Amino acid sequence: MGVGVLSRLSGMLTKWLTKEPEQPSESVLLLNFDRLSYELRPGDVILVEGRSKVSEVIKMTTQNPWTHAALYIGRLYEIEDEAVRNTVSRYIDAEPEQQLLVETLLDQGTVVYPLEKYRHEHLRICRPNGLSPKDAQKVITYVINRLGTTYDVRQILDLGRFMFPYSIVPRRWRSSLFNHNAGDPTRTVCSTMLAQAFQSVRFPLLPLAERTDHGKVHIYQRNPRLVTPRDFDYSPYFDIIKYPLFGLDDLAVYRHLPWGDKDVVCNDAGDCFREIPEQVLEDNTHEAETTSTEKPQMEDSVKSLHSVKTAKGETS
Repeated sequence: MGVGVLSRLSGMLTKWLTKEPEQPSESVLLLNFDRLSYELRPGDVILVEGRSKVSEVIKMTTQNPWTHAALYIGRLYEIEDEAVRNTVSRYIDAEPEQQLLVETLLDQGTVVYPLEKYRHEHLRICRPNGLSPKDAQKVITYVINRLGTTYDVRQILDLGRFMFPYSIVPRRWRSSLFNHNAGDPTRTVCSTMLAQAFQSVRFPLLPLAERTDHGKVHIYQRNPRLVTPRDFDYSPYFDIIKYPLFGLDDLAVYRHLPWGDKDVVCNDAGDCFREIPEQVLEDNTHEAETTSTEKPQMEDSVKSLHSVKTAKGETS
């Protein structure tokens, strides 16, 4: 009985924390979702500026607007491994052209959803620079194999504790995050799962560098349990790609350059001349052709008219 009540209370709390406001954020007006959708590549990380209560907590904890991260896996037919495609099909009945992503949610665990779900959210693409297509498929396979795992709430609490100076945190509150192999492997959070996926192909996120006694530099992967969505934005190994609602290219800035007379062309500085527009040349050419063609006919007509007049004169 007690367990059932606790479970219901936990469910109600989770629902309250994850509920999104009914009205979309005004910041979405800055995003061209259709263009972003068109430009996405399998293996891209999508950052989301969440609007739920738990998102606000994450914003305060990490001091960053990005509260959620998901991996774009492409369309179903873009997944090369048939067994992996079949795994996705067990979790979602996707249309052939439907764009999909994998994410870990507080109330659902690791799931696959259509990209369209985030049409009215503020998004950003983080693209792993130089990641090979083969390794991109391995990263995608990693997260798909995690489908069905539950959300690690304890890890969020541990991460919150880590934001305080470690020395002042009471020993009994210190996080198990720092213990070797700590945590339940069947539980995860969004950014940790993605960090582990990229680490599986040895792609760096925010590696730690250390110089050896012999002058060599070794790098080490950072603890994936410490990774937050902002780290993909901050990492020098991920390219940040934005698609604003009104891009400078869309506004055709080049049309506002201080051009001079449009009919003047220059061979060099001080060596300019006025060029005759092509339309005028075409008109003149057409007129010349018409004149040369009609001239013999006009001469024949004049001769014929003269003959008629002469004949009339002779008759009269």
